[in-house]
Amino acid sequence: MDGFSRIKRLPPYVFSIVTAMKTEARRRGEDILDFGMGNPDMPTPKHIQDKLIEAVRNPKNHRYSLSKGIPKLREAMAAWYGRHYGVTLDPDTEVIATIGSKEGLSHLALAIVEPGDVVLTPSPTYPIHPYSVIIAGGQVKSIPLRNDSDFFEDMTAAYKQTWPRPKLLIINFPHNPTTRVVDLGFFKQIVDFAAENGLLVVHDLAYADLVFDGYRAPSFLQVPGAKEVGVEFYTLSKSYSMPGWRVGFCVGNREMVGALAKLKSYLDYGIFQPIQIAATVALNGPQECVAEVVETYRKRRDVLVKGLNRIGWQVDMPRATMFVWAPIPEAFRPLGSLEFAKRLLTDAKVAVSPGIGFGEYGDDGVRFALVENEHRTRQAIQGLKRVLKRGP
Repeated sequence: MDGFSRIKRLPPYVFSIVTAMKTEARRRGEDILDFGMGNPDMPTPKHIQDKLIEAVRNPKNHRYSLSKGIPKLREAMAAWYGRHYGVTLDPDTEVIATIGSKEGLSHLALAIVEPGDVVLTPSPTYPIHPYSVIIAGGQVKSIPLRNDSDFFEDMTAAYKQTWPRPKLLIINFPHNPTTRVVDLGFFKQIVDFAAENGLLVVHDLAYADLVFDGYRAPSFLQVPGAKEVGVEFYTLSKSYSMPGWRVGFCVGNREMVGALAKLKSYLDYGIFQPIQIAATVALNGPQECVAEVVETYRKRRDVLVKGLNRIGWQVDMPRATMFVWAPIPEAFRPLGSLEFAKRLLTDAKVAVSPGIGFGEYGDDGVRFALVENEHRTRQAIQGLKRVLKRGP
């Protein structure tokens, strides 16, 4: 076992500590209000389910599929980008279906990151962004994502101070876990800098549609020249409430998409074909279901944030994602995010994700996923109120 070098490089998975405590509490019969994992709880829209059932009944769809995705699905993704962002994509060379975006991100890193390559990521950030680099043998350089500094300036400074020069930048806006949003001007800065310095870019657009209060999340690929330097990932998990279906996409730079396609051709035969057919219907069909999902998250967001602020826990109203990033109240900050999350679970029966699990610069906050309904969210506020009133 001592010879598994890639496994030895992976840090302990912090979230498993809270998960284990949550499991034990439920075994004791405790009702845990679970805001931990960002696991959408709403059912997949009926018309998508119906198409899956229809496709499953056709024996031809039970055979091996294509690792890069069936043509109609890739065409649907390209058409979706055209409608939403005015971006033109070649379905054959600039679009590949992945088994969820997490699989695609991991295998893209394995395809393009070599041992010793330096990759820039924000901190805090979604864990697979740095972990995929570590698994591939690369080196991660974390850039703090803070309210009191400019991330682009910090990123460019980190690039110039690093030798060998970083090969890749992985970013994610709207951001998980902090819910930070950007405008198209930010991506223009990124594209210009990447083009000037030979830097590759991966942008994770998982929360493209989960936006509120008039904000619209831009696509990295909307910037002229973006396809020359990078790719973007999109997933059906959140927008269409299809998390367990595992359907994602990598789109953009044809060399990077081609590298991922070649690697995947050795590793898998693609997603179960009926799922791909149903996903095609999701992208091409009526989109009212997406608006309904967004409205549900907005209502939950309002109940949670207003409730937290009412009990003295000051939290900003996020403009996007299915999360709320909550800075730890000052009196509890010496505990750190893991011990604070344990305290909430034990004393309030509320599970949250400790910020340290998203990177070293996340330890001053915890993340709430908006996966409990409004009634249970109000119930959670009462438990949290008792903890805050009692103090550390």
